[in-house]
Amino acid sequence: MRISIAQLNYHIGNFEGNLKRMEAAIDEAIQHNADIIVFGELATTGYPPRDFLEFRDFINRSQEVVDQLTARSKDIAIVVGAPSVNPVIEGKDLHNTAYFLADGKVHGTHHKSLLPTYDIFDEYRYFEPAREFGIIEYKGKKIALTVCEDIWNIGNENPLYDVCPMDEMMPFDPDFMINVSASPFSFDHAKDRLDILKENVKRYKLPIFYANHVGAQTEIIFDGGSVVMSPDGSIFREMEYFKEGVETFDLDEVSNNKRNNEQPKDKIQLIHDGLVTGLKDYFGKLGFSKAIIGLSGGIDSAVTAVLAERALGKENVRVVLMPSQYSSDHSVNDARELAENLGIRYDIVPIQEPYNAFYGLLEGLFEGKPFNVAEENIQARSRGLILMALSNKHGNILLNTTNKSEMAVGYGTLYGDLAGGLSVIADVYKTDVFKLAEFMNKDGEVIPKNTITKPPSAELRPNQKDSDSLPDYAILDEILFEYIENRKGPAEIIAMGHEEKLVKRILRLVNINEFKRYQTAPVLRVSNKSFGVGRRMPIVAKYLN
Repeated sequence: MRISIAQLNYHIGNFEGNLKRMEAAIDEAIQHNADIIVFGELATTGYPPRDFLEFRDFINRSQEVVDQLTARSKDIAIVVGAPSVNPVIEGKDLHNTAYFLADGKVHGTHHKSLLPTYDIFDEYRYFEPAREFGIIEYKGKKIALTVCEDIWNIGNENPLYDVCPMDEMMPFDPDFMINVSASPFSFDHAKDRLDILKENVKRYKLPIFYANHVGAQTEIIFDGGSVVMSPDGSIFREMEYFKEGVETFDLDEVSNNKRNNEQPKDKIQLIHDGLVTGLKDYFGKLGFSKAIIGLSGGIDSAVTAVLAERALGKENVRVVLMPSQYSSDHSVNDARELAENLGIRYDIVPIQEPYNAFYGLLEGLFEGKPFNVAEENIQARSRGLILMALSNKHGNILLNTTNKSEMAVGYGTLYGDLAGGLSVIADVYKTDVFKLAEFMNKDGEVIPKNTITKPPSAELRPNQKDSDSLPDYAILDEILFEYIENRKGPAEIIAMGHEEKLVKRILRLVNINEFKRYQTAPVLRVSNKSFGVGRRMPIVAKYLN
């Protein structure tokens, strides 16, 4: 038996486009004499469709895709994920289903049993879990058909669930397993995914064919990395990250040959490639092409500009240098040099004149109070106004350049430097932004060396540096990581050796600035706990305040 895995970039609600992609993959699989082709979870709709699932028309159009694929299944069996209507009155209206289509009909189905409701997942909001289990028999083989999370409760050891789907299927003596997935990217998730697959193979001694999505849906990125595992636990094939493809495998070869075709998993390379993918699909799937960025000469805007140029092409990226009376000459020169290195258009628009106009308008209302954050924010908002005016006039989407460290502690100005249609690096801590910059320069200097080595500064007052108000980023990022990613409280972080006063101050800053994060653009997700849909915190709360 020959099995093809189609690792495709789906588009939520683009039923015609998704079907066209799948039909092209079917044609390719047939050319390679495949008996079965496997697509991803909810491939007909794209993942995650969220509240579109509450629209009957949306479900009907998805079913039309399933019907058309069914008609195509006369020459090859097709495994595809799609929502299906729950025929039982009790429970949710839908199942998250893997269809097995063959000989021009629905040969069998498996409804997803384990419905994740954590981080970015909210499946129990929409779907009814499966309560019955069986296998698919096709061409003399018994197939255990599973959907994504179904394989993440090995031996019923995951405390989130009370059933292990594969344990329920094993009495039927399956020959191999197919898993249709929509497994989102984070820089350490590919390793976790392989570990889970290895644990499944260790327990069940079956070959596994695991099909994942690739591409991005708003803030959620999919890295692909579809996997074929041999029953001895070796990785017969791990498909490429961030790249569409159809590959065909012989079941006997998978069952009997030992290979190790694991992809390398360098953290910074993965983050870089994930962000480029996220940018490319955000623009492409929304029908946009051109971006605009405020380029300060600092490392955050420099890294964002490089990512944009690599995702969209130099002809589609425009940057604006907006020096104030506090900007250093080297910042302007660094920004200009970067733009020239990238071959992108840049304009220089000094903001001292609009700043003076705003200050003159407000001076009497400031009632003689000393210079403080109010005057600093006028500068940031003057820049935001200029960028948004150009965005509106020329149709360029403004990219936000704030990093995760700054976003966490509120080190940014609403309606100023926090403006934008997409937050590109707001899930990347400052220490990793520096590593990204070095990675971008590995084949030759793109980002000027001075941009990387100079002390970070917002340049909103004379001789300002980030270290005036924030601790060293290495310390700050470690504390933030323990609080945000590892969900540790102040006592636990202090016990790790961090100074008590500093920990409490930082955590308080994180909490009191939740209102800013609610008003910023979607954040491309590259960690296992990003700001946005996967981290739901109250704005008004007493904890640590």
